[in-house]
Amino acid sequence: MRTPFIAGNWKMHTTVAEASALVRQMKERLDRMEGIEKVVCPPFISLAVIRQIIQGTSIRLGAQNMYFEEEGAYTGEVSPLMLSALCDYVILGHSERRQYFGETDQVVNKKVKAALKAGLMPILCLGERLEEKEAGKTEEVVTRQVRGALEGISSPQGLVIAYEPIWAIGTGKAATPHDSNETIALLRRRLAELYGEEVAQGVRILYGGSVTASNIAGFIEQPEIDGALVGGASIKAEEFLSIAEQSAAIKKGK
Repeated sequence: MRTPFIAGNWKMHTTVAEASALVRQMKERLDRMEGIEKVVCPPFISLAVIRQIIQGTSIRLGAQNMYFEEEGAYTGEVSPLMLSALCDYVILGHSERRQYFGETDQVVNKKVKAALKAGLMPILCLGERLEEKEAGKTEEVVTRQVRGALEGISSPQGLVIAYEPIWAIGTGKAATPHDSNETIALLRRRLAELYGEEVAQGVRILYGGSVTASNIAGFIEQPEIDGALVGGASIKAEEFLSIAEQSAAIKKGK
């Protein structure tokens, strides 16, 4: 059985002081939750501080991005080697990186390879734009993205995938649980084509896109959805705690 997974992507929010206060608010309750993996992904500037705060707990730490080179003259970038001593996970291929910073499937592929080489576990983001959904191209787009991101990778061990329909991110308009489950089932079939059914069944695939405490249950109840990559709600302590607690309870009851 796949361990449920809830990750909070704080995006470009919180100063170091605010990030420290937020994680301290959630630390005790998150640590007590059993049967679920809990990950917080603050901005780069707060990673070292938060690592100290959560040390010795069951809470895991993730970064929001990284460059694919280990070192070099890449002003402003952060390498996998810099993160490997701080983090367990790193979010890669998020739609905001693709949209605002021009990341392609090929760039994401380089980043996934670099993360795995450094011992980091990627949270690989995939998803279609609104015009692609309306044109009936969801299957085509996510198939291209998952194959492109994993090209040349012999094993996806440790990989987590987050299906995030771009039209649902930050809009307050979540995809339906049924439609999301269908797309995630499709992604699992594509993984089976690449790596075999047993491996595909072991990969956790999350839903992301306007996830809240009021709608999380509908997603977590779906058989193919293993958790959520939470955006705006993850910087509200009570909201994120409720999302994680509901997810743990629902998956435990199945």
